[in-house]
Amino acid sequence: MASEPPTARPCEIITVSRAQPFPLRYGRLTLRATAAARSADVVYASATYAAAAAASALARRPLVVKLVSDPAYERARRYRLATGTLEQFQETGSAPVAALKRARTAALRRAASVIVPSRYLAEIALGWGLDPKRVVVVPNPAPALSVPPAGARQGLVFAGRLTLQKALDTALDAVARVPGADLLVIGDGPDRARLERHATALGLNGRVRFIGSVPRTQVLEAFAAAEALVISSDWENFPHTAVEALALGTPLIATAVGGVPEVVTDGVNGLLVPPGEPDALAAAIERFLGSPELRATLSDAAKGSVEHLTAAKIYGRIEELLVAAAR
Repeated sequence: MASEPPTARPCEIITVSRAQPFPLRYGRLTLRATAAARSADVVYASATYAAAAAASALARRPLVVKLVSDPAYERARRYRLATGTLEQFQETGSAPVAALKRARTAALRRAASVIVPSRYLAEIALGWGLDPKRVVVVPNPAPALSVPPAGARQGLVFAGRLTLQKALDTALDAVARVPGADLLVIGDGPDRARLERHATALGLNGRVRFIGSVPRTQVLEAFAAAEALVISSDWENFPHTAVEALALGTPLIATAVGGVPEVVTDGVNGLLVPPGEPDALAAAIERFLGSPELRATLSDAAKGSVEHLTAAKIYGRIEELLVAAAR
């Protein structure tokens, strides 16, 4: 589904407009996926799992799923049926939420393999009753990048969709507590206007810049030019930005949530703090900025910490799972 057809088409792309009512567009998506699946060897889904499962069943083709979150949780948050963290959601049991969970699990049980990027999400998915033999951890790859830093590294950077999940309020509150700390905010989202007002109320004009969504090349250049990437999320899976920043030699100052501790080791290639604690994040930022030795140590270790996550290795493993399902 798409708001508008994509401008880049590296392969055949069929879109269903998001302007249509949800039942109509989801039904059309299922029908078009089914038609495409009949001439394919395997259905590979990274979203819209129920439609993919239906297409797989109707076309009698195997299904492989790339699971990046709990789809029931994401939908429940969107419909305001749930609040709190992903872990807390697993224990909730209202009737509408229970229906979303049943639909999610029924779709995923059809998959020959459920690929997850972190051990954290694998443990959650296993709690849904999925077959442990079918849940496979394949981390996100570290891209091979050659983006030279623009002179000396300077300031902090954040990149991501501006939503409640990212808890950028925590980062703004922390920056306000550290004189001299500057933050570049890349990204857009429903919380942008509120966050800009919050930054102004904190007196951060000139120290925090919101530049909206920019091309990926510009994001990577910002990572390479920054002293650290800040992740202040209340919950996460295995953020791509973390791996990209580390691949560029940029350490992280991040909350220890979800799969983040699986790629960031406190005191080695970054600093980890509890979520929702601006004081703890401020202390980490102050410690980082106040110690040239610490910055050098973390930066020196950053790139090497993700060298084992090469694109060839990660995509090769996914290819193996697709081939195995198609046999």
